[in-house]
Amino acid sequence: MLYHLSLYLLKHNSFFNIVHYVSFRAIASLISALFFSILFGKWFIGKSKKMFPSRARPWTPKRVKNRDHMPTMGGLLILMCVILNTLLWANLFKYEVWIFLLCLLGFGVIGFVDDWQKIHHDDGISARLKLGLQLFVGMAVVAFWFAFSPPSTQICIPFFKNFQPDLGLFFILWVVFILVGASNAVNLTDGLDGLAIGSLISNFFAFSIIAYLAGHISFASYLNIPYAGCEELAVLGAIMVGVSLGFLWYNTYPAQIVMGDVGSLSLGAGLALMALMSKQELLLVISGGLFVVETVSVIIQVLSFKFLGRRLFKMAPLHHHFELLGWQESKITIRFAIISIVLTLLTLITLKVR
Repeated sequence: MLYHLSLYLLKHNSFFNIVHYVSFRAIASLISALFFSILFGKWFIGKSKKMFPSRARPWTPKRVKNRDHMPTMGGLLILMCVILNTLLWANLFKYEVWIFLLCLLGFGVIGFVDDWQKIHHDDGISARLKLGLQLFVGMAVVAFWFAFSPPSTQICIPFFKNFQPDLGLFFILWVVFILVGASNAVNLTDGLDGLAIGSLISNFFAFSIIAYLAGHISFASYLNIPYAGCEELAVLGAIMVGVSLGFLWYNTYPAQIVMGDVGSLSLGAGLALMALMSKQELLLVISGGLFVVETVSVIIQVLSFKFLGRRLFKMAPLHHHFELLGWQESKITIRFAIISIVLTLLTLITLKVR
């Protein structure tokens, strides 16, 4: 809205040309997103206490079980602020803006249904149904992406500048796999106050920079990375950083609200789509290393119990293992956040190491 309004005002005053710069809108949108999420946060928490009291998962530690009735579905606040700030600051003529919102809302709806079931029934929707819905939304995102502007089906391999295999039609399955995998990985990590959102902040920040570089033909050429024409994603990523910081204001230990599946599923998928549209999705393995390790810990735990008859960890995902070792929740969250920051810095370094 402000971007398009500035096009009109530019005829009367050249000052408004500043709004056309992606860098300006990225910084401005981050600040406004932070402001709106903090502003509306207390109001939403009051509503959520009445409408969305959570139920602790049966397999979580006793400390977590004792926090029944914590307001949940904070992801709705996140999505509301993302949409508001996107309409304010983004160039709405860019197709990636609408595909990004479709991805967020699609996975958010799945999370909302799951959270609603958990509030009003003992369990959420079945794992099979959830996966089926995620695959459906993932395919819908791919369909709209190809319909608006068919992407390159090549994938960029970190550290190799001349090796970019072409997946052809398998690229569709690749995109769906990345979206669903990242969505579930963030969902598994969302188990302690501020844990998932703290790690997402550094990841969204890193991929905002990557999107800006990949969307600028000179920078992309200099770094020898694929030019993706996705500079508008830098604004969207900045909005995600601002909203996530605002949510962390209320989600930090001891949390006043949790994001629920509506938040974790949508934010995980949104991060994955940013990486895919920037043609740097494999860097998610590095920057999102924490999410990868948390997911792998669950897989190892299941396989260990199935084939060896014993559990390798005291509890999975990994953050619960450290809880049962006696680590304080705040210590786990802060240390994991530090690890995420280091991993995202290493991710940015890889852009030059080719």
